Amino acid sequence: MILSQARAQAAATLREAGIEGGARDADRILAAVLDIAPDRLRGADDVELTDDQIARLEACIAARAARQPVAQIVGFRDFHAHRFVVTRDTLDPRPETETLVEAALDLPWRSVLDMGTGTGVILISLLAARRGASGTGTDISPAALDVARRNAQLIGVTAAFHAADWYDGVTGRFDLIVANPPYIALDEMASLAPDVLDWEPHAALTDGADGLSAYRTIAAGAGAHLTAGGHVLVEIGPTQGAPVARIFHDQGAKTRLIRDLDGRDRVVLARFDA
Repeated sequence: MILSQARAQAAATLREAGIEGGARDADRILAAVLDIAPDRLRGADDVELTDDQIARLEACIAARAARQPVAQIVGFRDFHAHRFVVTRDTLDPRPETETLVEAALDLPWRSVLDMGTGTGVILISLLAARRGASGTGTDISPAALDVARRNAQLIGVTAAFHAADWYDGVTGRFDLIVANPPYIALDEMASLAPDVLDWEPHAALTDGADGLSAYRTIAAGAGAHLTAGGHVLVEIGPTQGAPVARIFHDQGAKTRLIRDLDGRDRVVLARFDA
């Protein structure tokens, strides 16, 4: 099978399986099998695929047809300026989260705490962009922490990683606290796409309640863990801007909503002056 045939067949298989954006996903998978960038497929020579490449492609396309996320299938996600390892023990990093990273890089800070770090994309992206700063990542999942440590090593970032349930066991103060917490309400879980509901860790998606529990905990403990004039940046669901801002305001913070590239509320910025 030559490259053009493999590409067309993979895209057709995913379309037939009802995968939205199937051609794009097929290209990402095929590019990973060939170890090239997806944007190089169109201009690549129409070479003959090896038997091993065909077998890998077929297995990966079958996995995507079963709704497994592409990042889990290929084992990585490109985020901000780096490539991150992704497994079933972590959330698949979303492009919208780059809004939080960019907002953080506009702030003055030399130390950062990332709670619920997952793959480590937020913390590692920040430390890679601000060399000389220090950072700590925490997560309740030991498996997720293993992924974060691996990503830090691969990208060449030094960070501390600890198992913690939010602030439990966290000592010291930080100029910046960041988090992309589980913000999906329990009664909204059933409406998620199977790509998310069946494949990503539920503890990273929902608090099992109204979707606001983590924000209450983060806001309540921020004053005891921030340096004077420190900031908190949290990712939110697109309808959560007002209630999350109110939670931080009630703890004495000045707040501002930041929108993503699609114009949706995506991040709450909270400044604690005292």
